[in-house]
Amino acid sequence: HHIISDGWSVGVLVQEFSALYTAFSQGLADPLPPLTLQYADYAIWQRQWLQGELLLRQRDFWRDHLSGLTPLLELPTDRPRPPLQSHAGGKVNLRLSNELTEALYSLARHHGATLFMTLLAGWSTLLARLSGQDDIVVGTPVANRRDQQLEPLLGFFVNTIPLRVRLGSVTSSDELIEQIKATTLQAFSHQDLPFEEIVEVVNPPRSLAHSPLFQSMLSLNNTLRTRFTLPSLELMQIPATLSSAHVDLSLNLTEQDGILDGSIGYATALFDHATIESYSEYFRNLLEAMVAAPARPLTRLSLLSQEKRDQVLIDFNDTASNHSIDGLVHRLFEARAISQPDAIAIIDSEHSLSYAELNKQANRLAHQLRTLGVGPDDRVAICAPRGAAMISGSLAVLKAGGAYVPLDPDHPPARLTQIIDDSKPRALLVIGGQEVPVTNDIPVIMLNQATNDPIFPETNLDIAELRTHHLAYIIYTSGSTGLPKGVMIEHRNVLRLVSNNNFAPFGPGDCLAHCANPAFDASAWEIWASLLSGARLLIVPQSILLDAQALSSQLETHAVSVLHLTAGLFRQHAYAMRTAFRQLGCLMFGGEQSDPVIVDKVRRESAPARLVHCYGPTEATTFATTFTVLGTDPFSRLPIGRPINATRIYILDQHGEPVPISVTGEIYIGGAGVARGYLNRPELTAER
Repeated sequence: HHIISDGWSVGVLVQEFSALYTAFSQGLADPLPPLTLQYADYAIWQRQWLQGELLLRQRDFWRDHLSGLTPLLELPTDRPRPPLQSHAGGKVNLRLSNELTEALYSLARHHGATLFMTLLAGWSTLLARLSGQDDIVVGTPVANRRDQQLEPLLGFFVNTIPLRVRLGSVTSSDELIEQIKATTLQAFSHQDLPFEEIVEVVNPPRSLAHSPLFQSMLSLNNTLRTRFTLPSLELMQIPATLSSAHVDLSLNLTEQDGILDGSIGYATALFDHATIESYSEYFRNLLEAMVAAPARPLTRLSLLSQEKRDQVLIDFNDTASNHSIDGLVHRLFEARAISQPDAIAIIDSEHSLSYAELNKQANRLAHQLRTLGVGPDDRVAICAPRGAAMISGSLAVLKAGGAYVPLDPDHPPARLTQIIDDSKPRALLVIGGQEVPVTNDIPVIMLNQATNDPIFPETNLDIAELRTHHLAYIIYTSGSTGLPKGVMIEHRNVLRLVSNNNFAPFGPGDCLAHCANPAFDASAWEIWASLLSGARLLIVPQSILLDAQALSSQLETHAVSVLHLTAGLFRQHAYAMRTAFRQLGCLMFGGEQSDPVIVDKVRRESAPARLVHCYGPTEATTFATTFTVLGTDPFSRLPIGRPINATRIYILDQHGEPVPISVTGEIYIGGAGVARGYLNRPELTAER
């Protein structure tokens, strides 16, 4: 239940004290007229009056007013809500200038409304923007002294009533104030039903964790204040320190001398003081925007000052890189093959390929693909497990000017057929001896033979019309319908991912492990980050990848310095690979939500030189953000970090507006990593 201090009674008490003290100090008689009613008379009258048809009418109004209500306002809290509501509270002072107060009055007068109504419009809009909900209930205390005979009485007449604001049905501040005006007048005409009765009528789901019906309040005290002058005495008001909170957030304002002054009270179990200071700033910004442009769409009114808006949109996205992405993936590899021809490029089982040998193999196949008409944006499918053959085939497709489409040999034939039918490749590359998917007369080339066929030259090709905006590969992901959709990745997208990366720097002296399935986008990072930097790439077979001891042995034998694991494998191997993890220069993990307890354990007990959490959808070319795990402070949820080079991250609300720090929104990814789109799916491309 909500206990609201009765400012009216305090005013009556001080006024009577002043009159009595002045009279008695001068030897005069009691100047106060006798009361015609006592509080007990009011209590009896209320009980007799609030019954029958009147009671039913009031109950029906509140049942209708609050039907279908969402039981909880989901504000972004600094801490999880405790199972038993804590009433410990704090406050942040809030003062609105004379100019803003007058502008709010002017807006109210334009609508024939009250200052309270315009403040409720701003407060409910703030709560909606913070929570992402558009159906808001705000509690407000009412004096409940509608009979003149009640005005001079001391006693708790105050009732609390819930005001519902439906922001989804309005567009502008003007419309919202009109709705609130109608709702408030109706609610105030039914203010006699005690709050406990309203709760009983609505019968919301009960919880010990939060108050029923609403978790926020608005209180505006605009009663006239009188200055009291006593003989030889001066009365001073001592503001009470707010140390309790009966709801999550409460806005408490008093209008005096043309200024709105007060505070935002908050539950300290949920919020930090700094968070509420930010909320106070957002509220002021919102009111300023509302009075400046009341006809403007509510969704376009920014909570953020220009400085804070620039911070989340520009400063947090200062990821420009001096490294050019205006190039071709295979050209950068060819430069490596010239500068370090004898360096090991790939280690596959017991065999290895140098950069020069890999370049020659890929060239032979590329020349053959050109005879089949492969050119810019043409597709060539590759159905092969991870290995040297698969990599040389992918490189050959790029050299021929085309885009490779990796297929997982272990996928069901029906899925492989779907991808082939959708991508319409010019050719299909396979490993000899494996079952070939149905190809509808598409030429099939055996990788093991083609890369070593002396008929075709070993020289690099020059496709004059090929540019960085042409396709490099297409990765197929499963849609919500189950139909695979092809994400089209261009050369510039790949170069943004692997060139001059600032999250896992390495070079010719390093060895990367190739653990990802070629049909998944992490494989593109492993392959091209390694081969374009002059490092060695160790092929890790699936059987070894799933065996922690065997994987540890492989990492040690080949001096692997960079390893990327899915979040599932990271969790699975965290304990058994403690020693191997410590010897890594960089351990990267991601792909799904990671367990912060496991991550913290690795950081404390088996940390590599660099531990990096990676996030990114295929549509943004493998990685969009990374978080380097540092320090010793544990975290309840693992951050996904900051945008990598040439990448922009925005957190936007459902209307596309940037949300403030700590407020929940959806991730929007921009920059050079954003893929061209989905193959043959223009509507879905436009939507995304």
